[in-house]
Amino acid sequence: MPVFHTKTIESILEPVAQQVSRLVILHEEAEDGNAMPDLGRPVQAVSTAVTNLVKVGKETINSSDDALLKQDMPSALQRVEGASRLLEEASGLLKQDPYSGPARKKLIEGSRGILQGTSSLLLCFDESEVRKIIRECKRVLDYLAVTEVIETMEDLVHFLKNLSPCLSKVSREISAREKELTHQVHREILVRCLEQIKTLAPILICSMKIFIHIISQGGKGADEAAENRNYLSGRMSDELNEIIRVLQLTTYDEEEWDADQLTVLKKAQSAIESRVRAAHDWLDDGRAMRGGVGEKSLRQIIEQTDKLAERYLPPTQADPLAKLSSQISTMTDALCELRQDGKGTTPQAESLARGIKDKLNDLRTSVASALVAADKSGIAQTAHTVTGRLEQANKWLLNPQHDDRGLGQRAIAMIIHEGKKVADGLPGIHKAEILQLCDEVDNLSHQLANLCGHGQGNTPRAQEIARQLSQKLYELKNRIQQAVVSRVVEDFIDITTPLKQFTEAVLTVEGTPGREQNFNDKTLCLQNFSNRAAKTARMVAAGGSGGNKKLAEALLNSASQVESLTPQLINAGRIRMSYPQSVAADEHFENLRQQYAETMQRTRALCDEATDSADFVRTSEEQMQKHTFLCEDSIAKQQPQKMVDNTASIARLANRVILVAKQESDNSEDLPFIQRVNQASDILQRSVAPMVQDAKRVAININDPPSISHWRESNRALLNSVGQVRRALHPDQRTSPDLSQLRINDVEKVPSPRHTYFADKVDEDLRDSSSPSHLGAFISAPDESKSEKISVSPLPNWALGGDNSDLLSKEFPPDDNDKTVITGELAPPRPPLPGGTVAPPRPPPPETDDEDDLFMHVPLPNQPIMMAAHGLHQEVRQWSSKDNDIIAAAKKMAILMARLSGLVRGEGGNKRDLIACAKAIAEASQEVTRLAKELARECTDKRIRTNLLQVCERIPTIGTQLKILSTVKATMLGAQGTEEDQEATDMLVGNAQNLMQSVKETVRAAECASIKIRTASGMKLRWVRRQPWYQY
Repeated sequence: MPVFHTKTIESILEPVAQQVSRLVILHEEAEDGNAMPDLGRPVQAVSTAVTNLVKVGKETINSSDDALLKQDMPSALQRVEGASRLLEEASGLLKQDPYSGPARKKLIEGSRGILQGTSSLLLCFDESEVRKIIRECKRVLDYLAVTEVIETMEDLVHFLKNLSPCLSKVSREISAREKELTHQVHREILVRCLEQIKTLAPILICSMKIFIHIISQGGKGADEAAENRNYLSGRMSDELNEIIRVLQLTTYDEEEWDADQLTVLKKAQSAIESRVRAAHDWLDDGRAMRGGVGEKSLRQIIEQTDKLAERYLPPTQADPLAKLSSQISTMTDALCELRQDGKGTTPQAESLARGIKDKLNDLRTSVASALVAADKSGIAQTAHTVTGRLEQANKWLLNPQHDDRGLGQRAIAMIIHEGKKVADGLPGIHKAEILQLCDEVDNLSHQLANLCGHGQGNTPRAQEIARQLSQKLYELKNRIQQAVVSRVVEDFIDITTPLKQFTEAVLTVEGTPGREQNFNDKTLCLQNFSNRAAKTARMVAAGGSGGNKKLAEALLNSASQVESLTPQLINAGRIRMSYPQSVAADEHFENLRQQYAETMQRTRALCDEATDSADFVRTSEEQMQKHTFLCEDSIAKQQPQKMVDNTASIARLANRVILVAKQESDNSEDLPFIQRVNQASDILQRSVAPMVQDAKRVAININDPPSISHWRESNRALLNSVGQVRRALHPDQRTSPDLSQLRINDVEKVPSPRHTYFADKVDEDLRDSSSPSHLGAFISAPDESKSEKISVSPLPNWALGGDNSDLLSKEFPPDDNDKTVITGELAPPRPPLPGGTVAPPRPPPPETDDEDDLFMHVPLPNQPIMMAAHGLHQEVRQWSSKDNDIIAAAKKMAILMARLSGLVRGEGGNKRDLIACAKAIAEASQEVTRLAKELARECTDKRIRTNLLQVCERIPTIGTQLKILSTVKATMLGAQGTEEDQEATDMLVGNAQNLMQSVKETVRAAECASIKIRTASGMKLRWVRRQPWYQY
C-alpha cells in the first residue's frame, strides 16, 4: 500500500495517481456502455517509464550490499513489469474491440499494479536508506556501551577518535532525513533528540575524564563519577533509540500522545530489545564479572518491565509480567553471587544463566503480547489533559444511554484523580473545597453509571444527574486550574536561590567549619525544590495546558529531566568538594550545573506559557497582599526576620510579574499593547527598590513609626503598580461593581434606561444628535415632587418630522403604574406602511445548517470515516458560518467527508464519485490552509500565530494523501474483500481521521488567533456562537 512519509515519495506518487484515476474514470464510463478510447500512446509512455524504472531498480540491487533490499525489491519490480504488460494487453484488446470486458478488467488490474508496485519500489529504496542511518546510530550505541570499561586517558582518546566521526555522520544524516519527512511531529522529535545528543556528548566526555582522574588517584568519589557517566551515557542511548524508533515510522496518528499506552509499550519494547544482546552476552560468559555492561543491561530490562507493569498495563497483564520480572531479578542476584565467588563456570551457574535467558525470552513475549492486545483492544484512551477529559465526559453526559465502553466514566475518574493530586499541595480550606467537589462528582458519576447499567440512561432522573454532574465537573476543572496557577506562582517564585546556595556550599573552601553539614542541608533543599517543581510541571501539563498536546508533552519531558538531573548534579557537587583543585572536576560540575539551570528555566517558561497571564498576575497580586498582611503582623509582633522574609517574597513576586509582562510584550507585535505593558512594567520595576529599602529600615528599627509609614506607602505603590500591569495585559477585563456602594433609593444615580429598538438601526452620528423637545417624557420618581425630564429618542431632529413621531410611542409599552405626561399636542395618527398598502418583505429566516440532518444521528463504531466527519461537524457547528470563511470551509469538509464515508462503504455512487469527492476534499483542505495562513499573517501574538501555522501546514499534505489513497481504493474493483482491499480501506480511514483532527485543531487555533489581529488589517472574521457551550 502507498506510504507518504517522505516528500520524495509523495511527489512521485501524486502524478502517478492522477494518471491512474483517469484510467479508472474511463473504465467507469465504459461500464455505462461507452466505448473506450485508444490508449496506445499513454500506455506506451507508461511502458517506457516502467522500463527505465526497472533498469534503475536492478542497478540499485546490484550495487547495494543491503540484503533486505536485494530480497524485497525484485518482487516489486516484477509487479510493476506485470502491471505494464497488463496495460499493454488491455490497449491491444481495446483497439480490436472498444467494448471488450476482459480488456477493461486488465486495464483496472494494470492500473492498480502500477500504483502499488511503484509505491512498493519507493518504499523498498527508502527503507534501505533508513537502515543505513540506523546502522550509524547503532555504531554510536555500541561505542556508548563501552564507556563503562574506559579507565585510562589513552583509552579515552582512542574512544573519542572513534566516536566523533560517527556522531558527526549521524548528525548530518538525521538533519537531512528530518527535512525530507512529511510528518511534522516526526521531524520535531528527530530535531529534539539530535539537539539533546549534541548537548550531552561533551558533558559525557567530561564525566569520563573526571572518573579516570579519580580512579587514577585512588581517591573517593569514584561511585558518584561512575553514576554521572552512566546517567549521561544512558540519556544519549535513550535519545538514539528514540531516533531509531521514529526513523522507522511511516504513518502518524494526529491524536497519538507520547503518554498513550500503545506508544509507551512500543518504546518499552524498543528499549528492551536494544539491551537484550548485551544481556545475553553477559549470561553466556561465565567469567563476566558483576557490574559489567551486560548485567546493567539486564537490570535495565527488569526496571523497564516493572515500570510497565506498575503504570501502564491492566492487572491481567501486569501481574504475570511483574512475577517474571521478580523471578529474573532474584535469579540474577544469585548468579552474580556465584560469579563473585569465582563459581561462574560451574554447572549450577550455567544452569542459572540458561534459566534467566528462558525467563527473559518469556518476558519479551509477554511485552509483545501486551502490545498486540493494546493495539487490538479498540478501547479508546482517556485524554491526557483535564480539558480533553472534560470533553470526553461531556460526550457521555449528553447521551448517557449510549454505550461508550466506559470512556466517559474513566475520563471523570481521571479528573477526580487529578483534582485530588492538586488538592494535596494546597492549604486547608482550599484543599477541603476541592476534595469535597471531587467526592460530589464521584458520587454523581456512580449514580449515573448505575442508572445506565440498568438501562435507565434516558430517564428524567438520569438527565438531571447528568446536568448536575456536568456543572460540577466544570466547577472542579476551574478550581483545578486556579490551584495550578497558584502552584506556578508559588513554586517558581525563585528558581535561582536553591541552585545558588547549593553552588556556594560546593565551592566552600576546605577546612571551613560545618562545610559538610552545610552541603547536606543545601542538597536537601535543592532536592525538595526539584521534586516540587517537577510535580508542579506535571500538574500544569494535566490541568493547565488547555489541551495543548505539544505543550503538555514538553512539560512532562522537562519534569522528567529535572528529576533525573538533580541527583547527578548533587554527585558532581560532591566530587567537586572532594577535588577542589581539579580542573576536570570543576568543569564537570559547571557542565551539570548549567544543564540543570537551563532545564529549570525551560520548565518555568513552559509553565508560564501554559498559564494565562491575567490569572498569573492576579494570583501574584493576591499572594503579595497576603505577604503584606504578614509584614503588618510581624511589625505588630516586632519580628524583624519575618519582616525581611515576607518583603523578600513580595519583591520576588513583583519580579515574576515583571518577567511575565516582558514575555507577553516580547510575544506581541501590537505596538499600543507593547507600549502599554512596557510602561506599566517599568513603573513596577521602579517601585520594587524603594519598597525593599523602606523594609530594610523597618527591619533595622521595627518600632520607628516614620519608617513603617514610608514602607506602607512604598508597598501600596508597588501593589498599585501590579494592578496597572494586570490592567495593561487585559485592558478589557471587566471588574465586578462594589455592591456596598449601591443604594436602592439613590434615584439620581440610577442610569437612564437604554432603549435600543431604533438605536440599533441608526449610525452613531445619528444617535448622538439631540432629540426634539416635544418628545421628552417626564417619568415620575418615587418622590413625585422630584421629576426629571429624560430624553428617550435616539433619532435626530430631521428624522422625527411629519407623522413619524408616533413611532416612538410604540417603542415603550404603556404601564398602568407609570404616570407619564406628554407635553404639547396629542400624537398624530399612525403613518401608512412603507410603499403604500404593500407589506414589507419578510425578514430572512434564522441561520440553519442544511447538513444538520446528515449529522443528526451519532455514527456507529463501524463507520470510522463518518465518525471523524461527525467529530469535526460537532466542533464547527457551535459557530455561525456567516462572515466566517474558515468555519464555512471546515463545514464543507465535514460534509464532503461524510459523503466519502458513504462512497467507501458502497452506499451509493461509483468510483468516479469517489475520486471526485476525494479531489474536492483536497481542494477544500487547500482553502482552509489558505484562510488560516491569511489569518496568521494578521495575528499579533507570535505564539498563537506559530501554533496556527504549525497545525494548518499539515492539512494540504494529508489532503493530497487522501486523494492518492482514494484512487487506490477505486482500483480495487474486482478485489473487494481481499487483504489488499482491507489494507487500502484502513489507510484511507486513518488518513481521514488525521485530516478531520487537523482541521479541528486549525479551527480552534484560528479562533484564538482572531482575538489578536491587527485592527487595521480590514479582515472580517466573526466568531459568533450559535448556542451556549454547555448545550454541546
